[in-house]
Amino acid sequence: MNTLPAADALVRRDLSLLWHPCTQMHDHQTVPMVPIARGEGAWLIDTSGRRYLDGISSWWTNLFGHANTRLAAALADQARTLEHVIFAGFTHEPAVALAEALVRVTPPGLDRVFYADNGSAAIEVALKMSFHYWLNQGHGEKTRFIALTGSYHGETLGALSVSDVALYRKTYAPLLLTPILAPSADTYEALPGETPSDVAKRRLDELRQLLEQHAHEVCAVIVEPLVQCAGGMRMYHPDYLTGLRRLCDEYNVHFIADEIAVGFGRTGSLFACEQASVSPDFMCLSKGLTGGFLPLSAVLTTTKVYEAFYAEYSAGKAFLHSHSYTGNPLACRVALETLRIFDDEPVLERNRVLAAHLGKRLAPLRDHPNVADVRQTGMIAAVELVADKARRTPFASTERRGLRVYLHGLEHEALLRPLGDIIYFMPPYVVSTDEIDHLVDTAVAGIERAVA
Repeated sequence: MNTLPAADALVRRDLSLLWHPCTQMHDHQTVPMVPIARGEGAWLIDTSGRRYLDGISSWWTNLFGHANTRLAAALADQARTLEHVIFAGFTHEPAVALAEALVRVTPPGLDRVFYADNGSAAIEVALKMSFHYWLNQGHGEKTRFIALTGSYHGETLGALSVSDVALYRKTYAPLLLTPILAPSADTYEALPGETPSDVAKRRLDELRQLLEQHAHEVCAVIVEPLVQCAGGMRMYHPDYLTGLRRLCDEYNVHFIADEIAVGFGRTGSLFACEQASVSPDFMCLSKGLTGGFLPLSAVLTTTKVYEAFYAEYSAGKAFLHSHSYTGNPLACRVALETLRIFDDEPVLERNRVLAAHLGKRLAPLRDHPNVADVRQTGMIAAVELVADKARRTPFASTERRGLRVYLHGLEHEALLRPLGDIIYFMPPYVVSTDEIDHLVDTAVAGIERAVA
């Protein structure tokens, strides 16, 4: 169903050499490869001049538009000064200034910053740091992690070990650690008459039971606050985070907050944890950290954790984890400029207006016979397609109904890349209400076509 013009020379060159992420390359015999030449604001423009409204922020990274002039200027200025330097034994202004800014805007108590270069790497750092903390404290028996059902934290082996999406995990299971799975507080799984807060309370009771059995061997509980993104845009009440913080304190385990996708304004607050007024022991950040310009991640943790590693070299307590591009000056400078945009502009206030408009436009889909759920947290919204609404019976995965929505979107100038049969919206913050209308109208028409 290739509705785009015949593949140009760039696409032919690509398909002769490249292996793309999260893709069965055989699909590109029928699914178009889209050759992008440039970006403008919320739009991507291909080599033939065709435009696509980026409804998913290019894998949730872009905040302030493609080719944002302010971020581009910061990058260019830094590139003329210092592009990179080893970060062991050396430092530079962009890294220090960014760390100061992150400590200022993140929840209280997160006073130390460790840089890496992508989200999965940040998760690896947090897992290793939590384990190593307990080891340095004389608790080498703590070697396991609790994760939520339906969770996704990345695809390197450690991050995949604390994920519970079979599509990604099943093949590599023999290579992975085995997490202890706690039931997600996903409100989609509410019992009749339960409120989202009720679901959170019930799931916290179940988490307590797990901790009673396993806390002695558990390093940390890891969660994506408020929204389990790649797990299907599953959403839950902030009360779960409040209770999670209490339980981690009570049972002496760490709380790791994976805010890689949900941080930097996606959920309505700068960080999702703010909506529960909690501070985790580790906060992992990436994606929007650089506004979508460059790979960079950061793990923030507490002085208490830092001090457990601070000793004479001979004590063997150092955290000897490194990445070649740790603290890259280019990425740090752009990230610092991203945070300055939040300072200088009413980003969150504007997002609340956009989110309200998005929610209003999606509301009629709640009555659609093939829509089981329409859910939203801030600038993240999702529509769950099913074969049978009353029973919530999914379509057979082999039917690939969501792919039909994606293809319809490409035909109508919209990038809507679903998660299976879950059509979601996570646009850049520079999107207009008219552009939101275009995304929703295109999605609605695509849904009708997909379920016909």
